[in-house]
Parts: sequence; C-alpha cells; structure tokens
Amino acid sequence: MASMIQVRVDDDLKTKSDNLFKELGTDTTTAIRMFLTQAVAYNGFPFEIRKIDSKEVRPLSEKELLSRLETSRNHASQGMYMEADAFVAEERAKYGL
Repeated sequence: MASMIQVRVDDDLKTKSDNLFKELGTDTTTAIRMFLTQAVAYNGFPFEIRKIDSKEVRPLSEKELLSRLETSRNHASQGMYMEADAFVAEERAKYGL
C-alpha cells in the first residue's frame, strides 16, 4: 500500500523544480521520493542545513569562470578526470551508501 503526501509550494518554485528535474532525467515526484529515501538512509537530512555566511559564497566573474573552465579542459586533456560512474561508486563507498 502506498501513502500520499500533498505539499503546497509557490507556482514559480514548482515550475523551476519541474524543469530542473526534467533536465536531470526525472520528475519532481521521483525527486521527492529520492529525498525521503536518502533522509531515511542518513537518519536525518541528506545534506547539511546551515546558515551560509555571505562571505563564503559569491558569484564568479566571467573571467574567473572562463579561467576555471580552461583549467578543467587542460586537466581533461591530460587524462586528469574520473568517469561519473566511478565517482558515484567512490562516493557511495566513502559514505556507506
């Protein structure tokens, strides 16, 4: 038997989240189910909840972003990268998931 959860959210938030999850190859209902599954696995929120100091987070300038992209491209051309499946497996092993 399955239970139903109903949540009211702002229309803009729903539209943005629907679009995001679609781009990620899933839907909002599945993303919520994934969140609940991870919350149970972590025995709490599956991410850190804290107030972020505005000094910690700042937007990148175009110059900084392009520089980081160039560095990433150079690393990739030198074979300094990890396949996504290997990265996920490593993280799951690291965190016991």
